[in-house]
Amino acid sequence: MELFYREFGQGSPVLILHGLFGFSDNWQTIAKGLSENHLVITPDLRNHGRSPHVSTNTYPDMAEDLHTFMEQHWIFSAALVGHSMGGKAAMQLALSYPDTVERLVVVDIAPGRAEDNHSSIFDALHSMDLSKMTTRQEAETYLAGRIPDMGTRQFLLKNITREENGRFTWKMNLPVLWKSYEDILAPVTGPPFDKPALFIRGSRSDYIKDSDFPLIKSLFPQAELVTVAGAGHWVHADKPAELLEILKKFLNP
Repeated sequence: MELFYREFGQGSPVLILHGLFGFSDNWQTIAKGLSENHLVITPDLRNHGRSPHVSTNTYPDMAEDLHTFMEQHWIFSAALVGHSMGGKAAMQLALSYPDTVERLVVVDIAPGRAEDNHSSIFDALHSMDLSKMTTRQEAETYLAGRIPDMGTRQFLLKNITREENGRFTWKMNLPVLWKSYEDILAPVTGPPFDKPALFIRGSRSDYIKDSDFPLIKSLFPQAELVTVAGAGHWVHADKPAELLEILKKFLNP
């Protein structure tokens, strides 16, 4: 498994992990902002972006991918920043290989079983026959009737790419992500990670509830919780400047 990745800057390493349906470009603004003091690496997780399409998508799988990636690139330890599914992958790596993680930042996801917020999106994507689309506008128009939020549609449409024969296809491995959706909703497990950990949530999001904090503290005893006012689930898109300031403060103690 050789993950595709982008890198920015130099210094102590920071890995930023995207969420479901995302890829390395999604966090480019934040990565560039952190690159003044860090080597920032944004990999595409398995079955996303330009990384390999494989048959499973569990958190132990993703943790192993990331551990192997770090070994391949001679990164002995790093700070991790993960959003949503990427946040759970980061948590699982920290729980499974604590020596490789210096600091952990989890953006808008709790370690327990997640609620189903994506079945309707999967339904919309599965119903769209990309082979019959000739322009991106056709895809946008089709999704507009099924996914009312324009920001969500634009985020999903970044996953469309054109093959050499001119036909559109998905960058992500949509069939396996759907088959593995229960695994993506699943909790992370392992012995406690007793190093600095920061959980960041959007005030307009319910992905991290107050009731989740006892579980967070049981797995991450040093965890702190910060709420970004006015942000939804995509904190990095809604409040990039505020998030960057929080990250800089935590990653440069």
